[in-house]
Amino acid sequence: MSCKTAEMNEKEMWVYFLAYNLIRLIMAEAANQNGILPRELSFKHSLQLWLIWTRQTHKHDDTQTLFMLIAQRRVGNRPGRAEPRAVKRRPKPLPLLMQPRAEAQIYYRKKEY
Repeated sequence: MSCKTAEMNEKEMWVYFLAYNLIRLIMAEAANQNGILPRELSFKHSLQLWLIWTRQTHKHDDTQTLFMLIAQRRVGNRPGRAEPRAVKRRPKPLPLLMQPRAEAQIYYRKKEY
């Protein structure tokens, strides 16, 4: 959040929710007009097209083309997309290598004898 007060942070959060729902509404309309499911459409692609579309003010009347472009980018069936929120690498009981490997190898070879 970029605001300094709690009230403005709340307003900023509501604006983000509104923008997210606007993109989802556009995706739903594009899916409805093209006979596909909204979950098959890419959110990122839809957002990028919407940003480009809003900058080109002369084409705002032709929303059918926007919906057709959004429906072109589909994502595959992605079952089981939940990812664990855990660190995979475990801490090792060995110290970190804090010098070049070649120097460390020479040091440990001398230490063995």
